[in-house]
Amino acid sequence: MSHPLRLDLIELLGALGPATAATCASRLGTSQASCSFHLRQLAKYGFVEQAPNSGDRRERPWRLIDIEQSWPSDGGASADELHRVFVQREANRILGWSARQGGEADEWRRVTYVDGTTLPVTSAEVEVIAEGLRAVLAPYLERLSDSSTVPAGARFVRFLLGGTPLDLTGPEVEGPDTADGPNSRKDKPDGADLV
Repeated sequence: MSHPLRLDLIELLGALGPATAATCASRLGTSQASCSFHLRQLAKYGFVEQAPNSGDRRERPWRLIDIEQSWPSDGGASADELHRVFVQREANRILGWSARQGGEADEWRRVTYVDGTTLPVTSAEVEVIAEGLRAVLAPYLERLSDSSTVPAGARFVRFLLGGTPLDLTGPEVEGPDTADGPNSRKDKPDGADLV
């Protein structure tokens, strides 16, 4: 599952809706055979399925089974690799935006953000926060399946949600703020970093 083309296909089908391997190949700049192979692999593991035929029996459109992209974090080595690839891709997108934002319209530069907050929360509270953040996005998900609800001027914008426990005494922490000075976190509880 962690193959980059498979993640590209999931994202593309989420944006376009049902599409053939040929359409996916054209949009992603790869071969139709490669897209077809990876779409079948995604179907094998329950991520995509054959969409209803458009009338042309030669076309085999595919569609996502679930629009939300999330994976369990406790699935062994393959899940760990998928998680790593997913997080790296998201970091690359943020860095890509940073590199090209100077050429973007003011309205998009003004509203773009990257936020991070470290909070002392319990695992149950992390679940509540995650549910609340997903609820904020829920009204906009309909637009992925009904293009008539997309307003003029809309663009695809990537929203990344994540909550990861920190070890504030380990190697993740660097610099003078970790010393026994006024900004020390030595006596404060571990938090969950929300991105």
